[in-house]
Parts: sequence; structure tokens; C-alpha cells
Amino acid sequence: MDPSKQETNQKKASKPMAKKETQEFQFVVYNTMTQQKEVFKPKIPGKVRMYVCGVTAYDFSHLGHARAAVSFDVLYRYLKHLGYEVTYVRNFTDVDDKIIRRANETGEDPISLSDRYCKEYNIDMSDLQCLSLTHEPRVSDHMEQIKDMITQIINKDFGYVVDGDVFFAVDKFPNYGKLSGQKLENNRAGERVAVDSRKRNPSDFALWKAAKPGEPSWDSPWGPGRPGWHIECSAMSAHYLSFKFDIHGGGLDLIFPHHENEIAQSCAACEESDVSYWMHNGHVTNNNEKMSKSLGNFFTIRQITERYHPLALRYFLINAHYRSPLNYSVVQLEGASDAVFYIYQTLKDCQDALLQLQEEMPNDGKPARISPDAKECISKLRNEFQVKMSDDLSTSLILTGAFLEALKLVNNLLTMLKKKQQKQQRLLVIKSLKEIENEVTKVLDVLGLQPPWSYNEVLLQLKEKALTRAGLVEDDVIRLINERAEVRRNKDFLKSDQMRAHLQAKGIALMDVGTETIWRPCVPVQQDSEIVPSEGQKVPPKPESA
Repeated sequence: MDPSKQETNQKKASKPMAKKETQEFQFVVYNTMTQQKEVFKPKIPGKVRMYVCGVTAYDFSHLGHARAAVSFDVLYRYLKHLGYEVTYVRNFTDVDDKIIRRANETGEDPISLSDRYCKEYNIDMSDLQCLSLTHEPRVSDHMEQIKDMITQIINKDFGYVVDGDVFFAVDKFPNYGKLSGQKLENNRAGERVAVDSRKRNPSDFALWKAAKPGEPSWDSPWGPGRPGWHIECSAMSAHYLSFKFDIHGGGLDLIFPHHENEIAQSCAACEESDVSYWMHNGHVTNNNEKMSKSLGNFFTIRQITERYHPLALRYFLINAHYRSPLNYSVVQLEGASDAVFYIYQTLKDCQDALLQLQEEMPNDGKPARISPDAKECISKLRNEFQVKMSDDLSTSLILTGAFLEALKLVNNLLTMLKKKQQKQQRLLVIKSLKEIENEVTKVLDVLGLQPPWSYNEVLLQLKEKALTRAGLVEDDVIRLINERAEVRRNKDFLKSDQMRAHLQAKGIALMDVGTETIWRPCVPVQQDSEIVPSEGQKVPPKPESA
């Protein structure tokens, strides 16, 4: 994506809405700590500090990573939309057992390997229209902060040293388990390390790991080594946001033990440590089983965006509430692709019409007079958007209802413009179109669905993806259109319908407009295309449609 276009898009997304539009609504979020929805009130009025756990960078990121990123990007956009100044921090784990194992397999330096996949991740995030963050810290760049926090924990008698390893003593922290409700005996160090008999309590977890031959290590007061998994987020969130901040986010699987251990570490290092809201996004499932690399049932973001437009993938991800499970489905991806094509085609048609009619619009500075239907449509869309977004980001309820009614009205008004009208009536239609278009694009901005390219460009991209899924090129479609035209001239309408159905089964819809036939993507009648897994990856079972 052109950085200048991305910057322009970010500025549009971050433009705060007028105060009079937000005063009647209180933004509520679900707090995992209290297990209930709460009115959002930042610690510092007008400012929000947010930390979200990022990826362990040793491979291309999968659909589950995309969901987490998009979920919190929507939150980020909405907070900015409400006028808050947001500091958003998301880390990269670039020092980890999995990274070391992969580097040993490929013969690469672990930090270099992880750096490469951090960059690939950011390419995926840009494709998915995720805004740039305030800070993206990496573990390898924050060893001093990590060692300082471990020292504080040891000095306050919450940590102990064994042969160069440092462990956190969970028995010393009486509130352990308050986020998850889990018992100490369930803590297995995040499944990342084997149980160590040297621990005072089997639930104690590593703050620092002594160096092993062939692994990257850093000097420390306890000897050379590297940090445990959990300490990195405590240290980096405190460094960038202080020990007191507003939102800590991540996937549901991080609640225990990762976030539980973060709370223990941070409170041990600083008694005043406090996060106001803990927010967690739901899992992406495949055939109702959590999608993960360890199970081999995942799809990378790249595998999907090779066949579906990134905006269609984003639509798919936000078309379910961020806290609910989201089942991977080819049918839903096809539906999402069809939905975004309809949105952008409608907006392109509107934009083209307004461009042609701009000379008819007076530039007198007076407020636009619009039709009663348009006024009601805008009011309903604005109200529904505010109500649903302020209710814990209910994005799944926004892209239906008033939003679709607005697009339908745009198409109706465009049809009216093709008919003979009096000048005043025509002007009313033009102004109504303009105002509805403005309101629709505001919604798309906050949801991250306003493309950085022209509508025409994104429509062409969507058509190209549809051809890829169909195993065709545009010349194939044009040839079939010409052959069908000849069949129709011979009045063989049965064969003509069969040819149309053949293409529709591949996701290509033919539309006869006057004497011309055009095509557009559609949801295939038969789902005969699958995403091809990468080399060495298990082939997941075909998912049930949701």
C-alpha cells in the first residue's frame, strides 16, 4: 500500500465525531476481570493507554492472529473516532523456544529469522487495513527493562534464583488466579516449558532462563540467559504505559496463564500496578476446533488473501462479535467477498453520478436540503452505528439493518436520476445522495473498510480474486460471454441458461444489460474450491458452513 494513501486513510479514520453525536451514548466494554460490561472511563480524561499481546514471530501469521489484530484495530479506531488520544502498544516476541527451534531447522540466526517474520506480519496488517501503532516493541530490544523488573521482583521476595534460572513464587501472591479463576495446580507455564523439579511450587513460572549451548543469551545478575515468556509483556507495558493503564488485550487463550502471570509479576514489582479493563477476543475455529499451528488446522493470512481480497477477509472477521467464536467457512468468505463488492459497486456508482452532476450542485454555502427519506435514513444509520458500537463494539450488527437500507436507498436514488425530473426535485436527489454517501463512508472508516484505493480499483481487485478462485482469466469469461451471445441469437435459451449456470457455479455471475452482457463476482452455487495448504502443513477437514 502507498504509505501516503495509508496515512490519508488513517487521518480519516481518526477524525473525531462531533461531541453532540456522542454525548447521549456511553461506551461500555466487557471486562474479563469482572466478567461484566462496564462503562469505559480512562484513567486520564481524554487519553487512552492500551497494550495488546502480539505474535511470536517465527512463521507467517494465521487467521487467529488476524482476528486479534482486527478486533483491537476496530477498538483503536473507535476510540480515536470518539476523540480520545490513544497510545497503542503491541509487542513482538522475538526471543522464544519456538523461534530457536525454527532457526535451528533453517540454519538462521534466531533474531534475524524473527525479524523477517515481524516484517511479514506488518505487511499482512497493512493489507488488512490495520492502522499503524504507537509502539511495536520487541523483546530483544528491551532486555534492560526486563532485567530491572526481575530484580524488583526478587528484591520484594516474590522471585528466587536456582542455578542461573529465576522463578516467580506464586505462593507469595495471594490474589493469583483472580483474572481467570484458575487454581495454582493448573499452571503449567503456558505449556511452553517442562515441569522443573527445582521449583518450590510446580506452579512457579520462569522469569529468567539460564543460557543453553547454541541459544541466544544476554548477561544478567543471575548469569547469561534469556527472559521467560510472561515477563516481557509486564516489562514493556510498564515501560511504555506505566504500571497503571486502561486496556490490556489479547486472545482468550492468553487469559491463563499468560495474563494471570502478568498481573502477578506487575503487582509484585509495583504494588500500585493496575489495568482498568482486560479485553479478550474469541478464537477462530476450523470445524469447531480452535485453529492453531500446534494442531496443524490453520490457514495463514497469506493463503487466504491469495484467493480473497483482504477487505473481504476483514469484513468476515468483523461480521461476528469480537468475543464470540468465529468458525472458518469458505461459504462465509464467499459471502463476505460478495458483500464488499456490493458496497463498493454502490459507492462507485454514486461517486460517478455525483461527479457527472457536480455542476448542477450550487456552491452557496447553505446547508444541503435533502429528502425526508434520506434524512430518516441518515438518522437511523447514525443512531444504529452509535448504539451498536458503544455496546462493546457490536460490529456484527452494524453491517446489516440501517447500513444496508442506506445502500438500497442510494441505488433507488440513482435510478431516479435516470428519469426526467424538475430541477428542484433533481437537486434534492443529488444532495440526498451526497449526504448518504458521507454517512456510509464514516461508518466504513471506523470499521476499517474504507479502501485506500479508488472504488474502481478495489472492484477490479475483487474481480481478479474471483477469477483466481474460479481458475479462469478474464479472456476466458469474455470468450464464454461471446459464445453465449451467439447461442442466444440462435434462440437456444436452454443452452444459454446452462452456460450462465456453469459460470455461476464458479462464482461468476453474468448480467444482461440491454444488448450487453457484463459479469461480476458472486457466491458460487457449488463450493468446489479450497485453499491449498502450504508444504508440510496438514490438510484441515472441510469446515462446516456457519
